[in-house]
Amino acid sequence: MSAPSQPPSSDAFKHAIELTKSIIPPVHPGGRPFVFGALAATLLIRRRSRRVGVLSAVFTAWLTWFFREPKRVTPQRPGIAVAPADGTVSHVIEAVPPAELELGDDPMLRISVFLSVFDVHVQRSPATGQVVRAIHKDGEFLSADLDAASEVNERNSLHIHTVDGHDLAVVQIAGLVARRIICQVADGDKVNAGTTYGLIRFGSRVDLYVPTGSRVLVEAGQRTIGGETVLAELPAAER
Repeated sequence: MSAPSQPPSSDAFKHAIELTKSIIPPVHPGGRPFVFGALAATLLIRRRSRRVGVLSAVFTAWLTWFFREPKRVTPQRPGIAVAPADGTVSHVIEAVPPAELELGDDPMLRISVFLSVFDVHVQRSPATGQVVRAIHKDGEFLSADLDAASEVNERNSLHIHTVDGHDLAVVQIAGLVARRIICQVADGDKVNAGTTYGLIRFGSRVDLYVPTGSRVLVEAGQRTIGGETVLAELPAAER
């Protein structure tokens, strides 16, 4: 007579949970109210109509996917700036950083990344350092892929002084359907390269300003992975 089968060990159960977490990324806190609200609505709608309930469930699943916050492996070598967002490089030009950051009138190299509704919408710090200034500015809601969006759209701007002595600016820019920019850091906060610091809801753009003399490693049309793709090698700087 064979021995009765044994229940899975706690180690196996924990391994299964960790495996699931590695496949299904968590939802950013800024998106949870939308996901929970859509889930509650789906449960109510399903009682009245299964067909509409299925559509609502698909929409809820899309929201969960949209607000995902996947883990990323960030390069640790010094003197680099990584992509602050997933998306497509739309511009690489010289431009003066937002006036509210008080970084002066000299142009810096601006790398703009456009986020479609299919991209991960969390923003990540491009380098390790300290937030010197974090400022939100109201504005318009032009299509985020337009160059003018950097100047006139609603935005949240960060000035980061890196541990290597560089001054960077990273700007969250609202788009046509984006109506909320979330920034989780403030003046004086420490940030680590690749860690999440904010979220833009539904279609947007993120601009990264690096010092002139930096070696930009991407071109317009190239895809970026937030926290992983190296956008630029920065020039030597004093601390």
